Amino acid sequence: MKRTTMGHAVLATALLVGGHAAAQNLTIGIGGSPTSLDPHFYNASPNSSLTQHLFDTLVERDAQARLRPMLAESWRAVEPTVWEFKLRPGVKWHDGRDFTADDVAFTIERVPTVRNSPGSFAGLIRAITRIEVVDPLTIRFHTAAPHPLLPTELASIQVISRHAGTGAETDQYNSGQAAIGTGPYRLVSYRSGDRTEFARNDGYWAGAQPWARVSYRFIANDPSRTAALLAGDVDVIDQVPSSDLARLRREQRISLFEIQGLRLIYLIPDYSKAENPLWVTDNNGQALARNPFHDLRVRRAMSMAVDRAALSERVMEGTARPTGQWLPQGAFGYNPDVPAPAYDPDGARRLLADAGFPQGFRITLSCPNDRYPNDARTCQAVAQMWTRIGVRTEVQALPWATYSARTSRQEFNMRMGGWGSVTGEASYMLVNIFGTYDRERRRGASNSSRYSNAALDALTERAAATLDDAQREAMLRETVRMVADDQAMIPLFQLVNFWAARRGFAYEARMDERTTAMSTRPAN
Repeated sequence: MKRTTMGHAVLATALLVGGHAAAQNLTIGIGGSPTSLDPHFYNASPNSSLTQHLFDTLVERDAQARLRPMLAESWRAVEPTVWEFKLRPGVKWHDGRDFTADDVAFTIERVPTVRNSPGSFAGLIRAITRIEVVDPLTIRFHTAAPHPLLPTELASIQVISRHAGTGAETDQYNSGQAAIGTGPYRLVSYRSGDRTEFARNDGYWAGAQPWARVSYRFIANDPSRTAALLAGDVDVIDQVPSSDLARLRREQRISLFEIQGLRLIYLIPDYSKAENPLWVTDNNGQALARNPFHDLRVRRAMSMAVDRAALSERVMEGTARPTGQWLPQGAFGYNPDVPAPAYDPDGARRLLADAGFPQGFRITLSCPNDRYPNDARTCQAVAQMWTRIGVRTEVQALPWATYSARTSRQEFNMRMGGWGSVTGEASYMLVNIFGTYDRERRRGASNSSRYSNAALDALTERAAATLDDAQREAMLRETVRMVADDQAMIPLFQLVNFWAARRGFAYEARMDERTTAMSTRPAN
């Protein structure tokens, strides 16, 4: 982690004394829009960042994505296909009732049943075939085959209570009725698309947090987020606008915190329609009879036409790194033999001609305009690059709430995606994004493009059941190669995560880009 502090040290005693009361409260301004307080509704970083104030997991990840105990004090494989978790005694729900293994069992049972989820967490529990509650503080998970990744995957599943959650739908969590967790904060109020207010849980099992009250505000507009920070209306912001970094570095009142992130920004076509694809026409506006993106040559041409260096340097202003895969160097499964694709517009035109599109065609590139740093700007830049090779591209930029819902319904033929591999290894994206969609097998839960590759599925499953780390990583590196060779997606860049805080506040930069009050501390 790299921490960059601007200006002088924290003010002396006068400020500390004068600001003590204010320091009991914290206001955070976020750039990504959470869509629900239901911790199992949508596997998206803004949602998980919000709900983890209320709900804990069995296992948590630290800022470097390393596992450490949370509601589970320990875990071990008692047999090759049986994982046993010993739970922490004395943990209470916000309403004073005891946390037990039965709540964990209820949580796992609920995860794949959440209605209208635009991106389910079901893929993270796909290996579990049976749950065994041994006693109130011991639970066992049975799997069909050895599954060494289970503790890692369970770090993404927030635990809910059976007594508050039975019969509760997402609406009951959003209203606060079912939003009773074991977490460090209690819910005060939730206004979708605006802000959430929390109060400190003084009885938290890990000790009370320093902030008595937390206001968690959604500020979509980049300049407005920076302005709020400089005006003192918020104490911390995430997704620091790249255009404001130079200015904030000069500000003595502001500290910056950064770390290489785990999120890939990519483009991906819709594979679900072989004929009459949406938003794709010939140059005269007539619908194409076949989906051009079913042709590998077209997908490769579109990738070769993207100048990733220009995107990273000019659009992202140095806050992203070009890539040809979904993990940063050093992560488990990163393949050093898969570089960022070379920029080759002439080669792209030749491939389009070989595929039967010498004059190109027209498409609409869909993207969010309030979810990722410079998301709409990135799409506009890519659209210009594609138009230069004959693929005339119009950009459709939408608010995240609308965009995510339409994505889950396969309403876009080419769209922007962003995936944070919070587990720190390759299988997370393999199972959820590239795995053939199969609701019963809990695979491809976020595979809205409906990509399918039987050979990739088989290798992913073999890797997941391989106990030897070296052998498993070799398999995962091969899956990275397979995804690149098939051009399943068009990778653009990996984000560097930035936070900015007013003087007197310190933020622990996280690889998983989560923005929470728990990562914020009074500066020493």
